[in-house]
Amino acid sequence: MKNLQDWVGKQISGKETIHQQSLNGFAALMDEPDPASDIVPPGGHWMYFLPTDRQSRIDDDGHGIKGDFLPPVTLPRRMWAGGRLAFHAPLHAGDLAEKTSTIKNVTSKKGRTGELIFVTVGHQIRNEAGPCLTEEHDIVYREAASASSSFKKEPQAAPKDGDWEVSITPDPVLLFRYSALTFNGHRIHYDRDYCLNEEGYPGLVVHGPLLGTFLMRLAVEKMGGRDLKKFSFRNFNPIFDTAPFTLSGKKESDDQCLVWVKGSTGERAVMATAEF
Repeated sequence: MKNLQDWVGKQISGKETIHQQSLNGFAALMDEPDPASDIVPPGGHWMYFLPTDRQSRIDDDGHGIKGDFLPPVTLPRRMWAGGRLAFHAPLHAGDLAEKTSTIKNVTSKKGRTGELIFVTVGHQIRNEAGPCLTEEHDIVYREAASASSSFKKEPQAAPKDGDWEVSITPDPVLLFRYSALTFNGHRIHYDRDYCLNEEGYPGLVVHGPLLGTFLMRLAVEKMGGRDLKKFSFRNFNPIFDTAPFTLSGKKESDDQCLVWVKGSTGERAVMATAEF
């Protein structure tokens, strides 16, 4: 851990023109005829400033080799644990934008299945007018799969008092297209043999940010299409392509709602709060 702490404060940045093609792809993925506007929708920022690790720098799991920007955590399994987003101003297609990423924290914990390493990365995206979005992204690294893997334990049940419910049936094509939009090489999203034999999962894993995007869209729709100001979410259990899952939620006040993902057996998969 002392070595990993040396990565705190490490920073990278880059500039990119926000292109329309990704917005078109995003609309298609969400089963829309065309983008609603040239504004990057909530969750759409994950399609930009993508990792471009050389093929020779790709690790066994499909991610870039750790130790460049991300710390060299030796635990083999990586998951998106959650995050916190704040939306400051619209980001438009055609904008010249800059993203700065900073390692904010590295912590070690003991979980039900052994050691966990959490890495929090802060991101800021700005255009020529100023900041558009800030984000804290939590990554969790876990020990190799075993008979005591957490998804085999009895998970907590999702809330049952939702006022909204939308069922989604994931499939390999949906997951592949999202991986393509975000240039995500993580094999848990497309390589079924790897999922079953190496990671110990029963199927392909639905992306954490894709679940977050679905929840943001549900929140915006049910809150009258208002501009999203803040969104925080935490992933508790993975969702697989082996069964449908449910998006649920309820209004808490005029400016806030709770939304969550419920798995096929009623388990709590993702919990989130949206503020407007």
